[in-house]
Amino acid sequence: MILRPALLLSLILSLPVWAAEVRVMPGPGALQQAIAGADPGDVLILSPGHYPGAVTIDQSLTLTAEGKAVIDGLGQGTVITITAPDVTVRGLTVTGSGMSGETLDAGIKIVKKADRATVEGNAVLGNLHGIDVHGGLDAKVIGNVIEGTQQSRLNDRGNGIYVWNSPGALVDGNAVRWGRDGIFANASKKNTFRNNTFRDLRFAVHFMYTNDSELSGNISIGNHLGFAIMFSNRVTVKDNLSLGDRDYGVMLNYANNADVSGNLVRGGAKKCLFIYNAHKNLIFRNRFQGCGIGIHFTAGSERNVLTENAFIGNREQVKYVGTKHVEWSHESRGNFWSDHPAFDLNGDGIADSVFRPNDLMDHILWSQPAAALLTGAPAVQLVRWSQKNFPATLPGGVLDSFPLMAALSIPVPPDMAATEAEVAGRWAQGTYDDLDVDDLGSH
Repeated sequence: MILRPALLLSLILSLPVWAAEVRVMPGPGALQQAIAGADPGDVLILSPGHYPGAVTIDQSLTLTAEGKAVIDGLGQGTVITITAPDVTVRGLTVTGSGMSGETLDAGIKIVKKADRATVEGNAVLGNLHGIDVHGGLDAKVIGNVIEGTQQSRLNDRGNGIYVWNSPGALVDGNAVRWGRDGIFANASKKNTFRNNTFRDLRFAVHFMYTNDSELSGNISIGNHLGFAIMFSNRVTVKDNLSLGDRDYGVMLNYANNADVSGNLVRGGAKKCLFIYNAHKNLIFRNRFQGCGIGIHFTAGSERNVLTENAFIGNREQVKYVGTKHVEWSHESRGNFWSDHPAFDLNGDGIADSVFRPNDLMDHILWSQPAAALLTGAPAVQLVRWSQKNFPATLPGGVLDSFPLMAALSIPVPPDMAATEAEVAGRWAQGTYDDLDVDDLGSH
């Protein structure tokens, strides 16, 4: 067969171009010069050493290191800015960003049209924001160690990972410490955040207007708040751990149609779960343990399903102030309550008596805290005895018609349990910053 010249040329042009490996030596301007001289698809291998000055990757390249290569922004702007698609940054140490919140200075920034970027296995240290995914589609942020700044005011710090309007982002297996929020996702969708670890932050994960996304297998230890889902729809929050967080383990604030399942909150938070004006959420097989309040349910939240959860050793299991009766069971299965003196004569795993975790005296104590001085008074005990024996006198509140006899167990990896023990009791020593989580303007 004889090929025509035009067909032969087209076949040659369609063949892959082999990427070159280019070794880069440290020094001022050396890395940016190597980027400018590279061809798309090249792999730039940084030799050990110091690379001062910010750089921009404006074509499809891979940056990696042989040994410890430190890219230092010298306190000016963003250290690495990715503007081209299909860029990989792997195995580097990135430090020295500027500190301007107005320009969102970061260690690594992925901008709009820089699609399919991969940022993997880097140490991103001491920058305002760690990794800023700012408009690029289908980004992958995997296995990085991110340590932020430690200014005295939390709100003056930046986020470990900031995801803004970046559909398809995958954030997996990162360790984030210090800074403001571990992950702050805003105005985005179809994101997956899984298997990350967060310590010493304001919020471990903070969703604002982030829809159709998944938050799974993450661990929050010793933060002010674990997982805050705000103004977001159709979010999956599953198999996460909140250990020793201060204020809330999980917050649903104007969050609708969420699946909240398999999560563990324990270790003294003020509220294990806070539900504020959140509707049509499934809250299923979670364990809420050792909090000031197991669940605070308020602001007209409607049509939520709570079933097969365990409420264990919370000072107050439920705080619900309202006149409506709210049923917390589904398909004849309710929740486990550690303070329910229940019997199960037929052995079906369901208690023989219904459980009401709050009564009229609870309502009085929540609205008039000074009344707590009367908790042990005979008159108070008489009111509670009357309500127990004459249910018609009960106000509206939570009712579990099918309480469970056994609590589910959610294991904690031994290394995470050891870290949890390290932070135990820290909040009893006083406040650490200016944050008020109930002030939504501070979010």
